[in-house]
This record gives sequence, C-alpha cells and structure tokens, in this order.
Amino acid sequence: MHLVEYALIFLAAAIPWIEIVLVIPVGIVRGLSPFWVMLLAFVGNLLTVLLLIAGFSKIEGWLKKQVERTGFKQTKQLDRARRIMAKYGLPGLALLGPLFIGAHIAAFIGLSFGAGKGWTTLWMIISLILWTLIIGIATMLGFDFFLQHTKG
Repeated sequence: MHLVEYALIFLAAAIPWIEIVLVIPVGIVRGLSPFWVMLLAFVGNLLTVLLLIAGFSKIEGWLKKQVERTGFKQTKQLDRARRIMAKYGLPGLALLGPLFIGAHIAAFIGLSFGAGKGWTTLWMIISLILWTLIIGIATMLGFDFFLQHTKG
C-alpha cells in the first residue's frame, strides 16, 4: 500500500498547481517517511519543470496560437509573476514562485522574459531544494509538536 502512496506523491508533485507545497505536508501527515516524501516530491516537481524548460519554445508557440485563436485573459497568477520578475529578477521569481504562483509558471515566466534555460534551470533547482527542505522540516516539527502536546 505504501508503494502506491509514494507513487501518488511523485505524480501529484509533478502536477502544476499541486506541487511540493501541498504534497509534502500531506504525505508526512499521512505517516509516510519524510525522507521519501521529500525526495519523491522534489524529483516529481523538478522533472516536469525541466521538461517545461526543455520544451519551452514549442510550448510558447502553442500558447501563442491558442491566444490568437481564443483571446487572452490576464490571470492574477500571471500578473503576480510579472511583478515579482520585474522587482526581483529571475532569482526572486524562482525562489518565490513555488510558494506564490507555482514552480512551472515561475519557470515559464522567467523564460518568456528572456532568461536563459541554464540560469532558469539552476535557479529552479535551488528554489525547489530550499522549499522542499523548509516545507518538509516545518511539517515534521509542527506535526511532532502537535503529537507531543495532544498526548499529555
């Protein structure tokens, strides 16, 4: 049964908008190994971000055709991403992205503003490592704290 749950952690983390911010706490609270939850969530999220970076030009071309065909509606996430990129550059966008707009959107916005694929990859890896550790450790500490104070 745990093997299926770990596979779901990997798959859920790979889905844009679900990602590590939600998957890691859920997996740890479910009683799965924090190490494996964090590792699988990180790899799942990073894998699809790397695929997006590698296929950026094709994805961008497809999106442009969709915009021309259907019209474009500005989203709050896209607007927020543009403000972050303008104020903090690629490092800020990559570091704040997973928490506020999603790692996939952050990578895409960075690339669409002219950031190189290498720099985008580097900053997204750094960001996902940091957020994986922060979210995982905070969840473990908070969950342990809660358990210790409800037993007494």
